[in-house]
Amino acid sequence: MKKNILLIGGSHGIGRSIAQQLHETRALFIASRSQEGLEDIQCQYIPFDVTKDNLDLSVLPEVLHGFVYCPGSINLKPFKMMNLEVFEEDMKVNFLGLVKVVKEIIPKMDENASMVFFSTVAVAKGMAFHTSVAGSKGAIEGFAKSLAAEYAPKLRVNVIAPSLVDTPLAAKLLNNERKIENMAGRHPLKRVGHAEDIAHMAVFLLSERSNWMTGQVVRVDGGMSTLSIS
Repeated sequence: MKKNILLIGGSHGIGRSIAQQLHETRALFIASRSQEGLEDIQCQYIPFDVTKDNLDLSVLPEVLHGFVYCPGSINLKPFKMMNLEVFEEDMKVNFLGLVKVVKEIIPKMDENASMVFFSTVAVAKGMAFHTSVAGSKGAIEGFAKSLAAEYAPKLRVNVIAPSLVDTPLAAKLLNNERKIENMAGRHPLKRVGHAEDIAHMAVFLLSERSNWMTGQVVRVDGGMSTLSIS
């Protein structure tokens, strides 16, 4: 029997790459604002806007073996240029939306089920103009560790903290060759991330191969958070 995996925001970027890697071997339930991008993915699509909707639990199976929360935001501006509403919106999309969905689905999670959340390299490494996104993503890291402790050993909870990844969310930061070259040069591995780089780790964390991992923040970031190379 295929294991049931729920993806929130699986129609673009990293979420879509995860779906591409899983859809032939797992029963996927993908909840997102748009079905565009899922034409070649075997899944049960659920219309869902995390900032407005409650998840329709009636279309989900009785048991979930894995859960991935993909929605995110990138608001990179000087602190003095961002009003409180920017911080509230980032917190709503990145953190409060996650908490809302987890509250709804956690009774459905199977024994030794796996949850995968997303943070950012900017939580571990202070970066200018990242106050809003780092604040909301930092909340995810603290939440995940506490949730992992509270639900061990039944439930595993881990976080992936990427650096910049070439996805639609980051399009404005990578919209010409000069920007791509500059961003690549900031990483020890001299390139920006690809969606599949992050998806590989998510698939691993959902699988039995990671059965002895919980409460971890896994930094898939081209060496950005730990290495300093001229």
